[in-house]
Parts: sequence; structure tokens; C-alpha cells
Amino acid sequence: MSNKTAPQIRGMKQTNQRIAMVTAYDYPTAVLASRSSADVILVGDSLGMVILGYEDTLKVTMTDMLHHCKAVARGADGPLTVGDMPFMSYQVSTEQAVKNAGRFIQEGGMDAVKLEGAGYANRVHAIVESGIPVMGHLGLTPQSVKAFGGFKIQGKTLNAARKLLDDALKLEDAGVFSIVLEGIPAELAEMVTNAVRVPTIGIGAGGGCTGQVLVFHDLLAIPSAAPFQFVRTFAKAGSLMEKGLRDYVAAVQNGTFPESCHSSHLSEPVKQALQKEVVRKCM
Repeated sequence: MSNKTAPQIRGMKQTNQRIAMVTAYDYPTAVLASRSSADVILVGDSLGMVILGYEDTLKVTMTDMLHHCKAVARGADGPLTVGDMPFMSYQVSTEQAVKNAGRFIQEGGMDAVKLEGAGYANRVHAIVESGIPVMGHLGLTPQSVKAFGGFKIQGKTLNAARKLLDDALKLEDAGVFSIVLEGIPAELAEMVTNAVRVPTIGIGAGGGCTGQVLVFHDLLAIPSAAPFQFVRTFAKAGSLMEKGLRDYVAAVQNGTFPESCHSSHLSEPVKQALQKEVVRKCM
């Protein structure tokens, strides 16, 4: 099966289809996301927090992202794959932005890339002009967490809401095929969705967006339920995995694993001959 394309995802707004996007960070999560019939897999720089244990996404590097993108690309079958350009991979110059976006395609095996904010609309335009589809990202953009003073809802004042709407139009003009809206009031997200021709994909932005995205580990409660208002737990996979691990450890410790059926065995003639040799050597 070939992956969906950026034009197909963009066209889903015109045909009133809801877009389901989920993050994935390695081969098995990509396989599971593909089996779910998700439309888009995002290899998010959220892997810094979810996989690498950082407190935010700012320490994630191009090396980190490409490593995980390669694994996801090998497991993805059907969804469009999007690589998240990490902090300082596109901010320095347009040349740097285009070069690193190209690496996501050539080395990482991605179908598209994602950039945060509208302040780099010129970079977005240059990347699109180079032939690489770009997904935008507005609102609570994690790479700006230091400037925001933490993970805070954005666009709550009139001026901030106006700016976010203007930024969405700016990204549309720059050529994005979709825009992630994160951590903004639901009413504002719906207004933005109605104002632009490209799909919007919400996370903590209400149900008025064209689609939704959640982090793989959050929606499956791995290792435990996520403490965020915008997350819904669809399965308690973390507790199931923990139980399996506890049962394994207990079985090893009490000697009930492995059983005979879990091992290969010598034929009786070989076993007897070998035992005789062992006896002779020990005499």
C-alpha cells in the first residue's frame, strides 16, 4: 500500500472528511498506527519528552529526529508521514531550513515536514518551492515554551487571537497543506478553520478543527494516564503492559518460566551418548 499524499490530505477538507493524525516514534508504533487506518503519522519532536525523558522538546536534535523517522518510515504503510523539524533546525537561515527539510525526505524517508510558528513563513515558502510539502503549527508551539513562560493556552486575548488568525492566513499563503492548532480556545480554532482553505488539525483546540492529533503514548496511557485536559484515554495499554512485565518477573523468580515447551531438546540417543561422555570426563 502506498502512503497518502499531502494533496490528498489537503483535499479532505473540501470533501468534509475528518483527519485522524497520531504520533509514532519507532517501527512498532508505526505499524500499529498504520493498522488503525490513521490518515497521518507525525514523528513529533515530542519524542524528546515521551521517548527520551526530557522536560521539553528543546534538546531534540536532527540526529534524534532522523533516527526515529527512519524507523517509522520502515513501519508506516498507508498514512502520510510527517517529520517534525526540531528546534534550531530551520531558524538560522532559509538555506539551513531547506537543507534540513531535504534530509527528512532523503535520509528519514518522510513524506512531508512540519515547522512551528508563522515567523518563518519565508522558510516555509522556500521549502515548499523546493518540492517538499509543509505542515504548519500555531498556538502553543512547544519550541517557544521558554518565550511563553511554560506550556500555556495561547490566543486568549483579542490581540493574540487576531495575530493567530493572521498567522494562519500567512502560513496558507506560504503554501502549507495543513495547520496544527495546539492549545488554543475552541472558538478561535473553529474561526481559523473557517478562515483558511487548508485543513486544521487540533490538539487541545476543540472539535471544530478538520482533524485531531494525539500523542501515541497519551491516548493509550503508556506508561500511565496523561495529566492533560485535552487527552482522552482510549485504552489502558500501560497498565496491561505493566501487568505482563510483573507476571514475567514473578514467573522467572518462582521458576514457572520457562517450561519444557519453551525450549528445544536433544533426541534421546544424543542425550544418552552425551551423558556417558560427561560421566567419563568427570571420573
